[in-house]
Amino acid sequence: MSTSDGIPAAARAGTDPLRRTALVAGVFYLLTFVSIPTLALYGPVREPGYITGPGPDTPVIVGGVLEMVVALAGIGTAVVLYPVVKRQNEAAALGFVGTRVLEAGTIVMCVVSLLSVVSLRRAGAGADALPTAQALVAFHDWVFLLGQGTIPAVNALLLGSLLYRSRLVPRVLPVLGLIGAPLLLASVAATLFDVWGQVSAMSALCALPIAVWEFSLGVYLLVAGFRPSPVIAGTPLGNQSEISGNDDETIRI
Repeated sequence: MSTSDGIPAAARAGTDPLRRTALVAGVFYLLTFVSIPTLALYGPVREPGYITGPGPDTPVIVGGVLEMVVALAGIGTAVVLYPVVKRQNEAAALGFVGTRVLEAGTIVMCVVSLLSVVSLRRAGAGADALPTAQALVAFHDWVFLLGQGTIPAVNALLLGSLLYRSRLVPRVLPVLGLIGAPLLLASVAATLFDVWGQVSAMSALCALPIAVWEFSLGVYLLVAGFRPSPVIAGTPLGNQSEISGNDDETIRI
C-alpha cells in the first residue's frame, strides 16, 4: 500500500511518529477483541456443580488471561492516542484516558471474582462454599454490566467526538460510536429493569455498533493511519480553511 506522497505505508511507519502512533493504537484496539471466547470459557465456573466437582479450571484461567490482555490493551489505546487527540480538546482526551483506566479496573475485578471461585474449588471448600461461589459469579455479572456496559459508551462519546471534529479518520467511523453509545446505555438500563437478560439477542444487537466502531477504528488506524488534519499539522483549528486529504478530495474545516 502506498500513501499519497508515493512512500509505502510500511516504510513511512518507520520514520513518521504519527504513523507509528496510529499503527500501535490500531494493534491495541484489535487486541481488545481477544476476549471474545471468554463467554464460552467462563461457562464451567457458572455451573452449580463446579465448586464441588473436578473442574475444569483451565478454560476459566485462560479466559482471565485474555481479559487481562484486554484491560492492558484498552489502557494502551488511550495512552497512545492521547498526545494526538488532546490537540483537539485536552479535557475530553484526558477524560478518555481516565475512563479507559476505569474500564480496565472493572475488567480486573471481574477476573479476580471468577478466579476466586477457582481457588475455592481447588481448596476443597465443597458444598458449603456454594453460596459464596454464586455470590462471586453474581458480583462478576454486575461489575461487567455496569463497568463494561456503561464505560465503553462514555469512551465512544469522548473519543468519537474528538475524532469526528478533528477528522483524523473518516467521519463514518466515529458516527458509529456516537450512535452505538446511547444504544449500549439503553441496553444496560433494559437489563437493570429486567426487560431482557444480560446475555440475550437484544443486548448483543445493542452492543454491536460499539464493537463495529472499535474494530473498524483499529483496522483503519493499522492500515491507513491518521488523515491529514490541522490537528496533526500543528495548525490551530479555525485558522486553516482547507487541506488536502489522502483521497485527493478537499477536507473543509
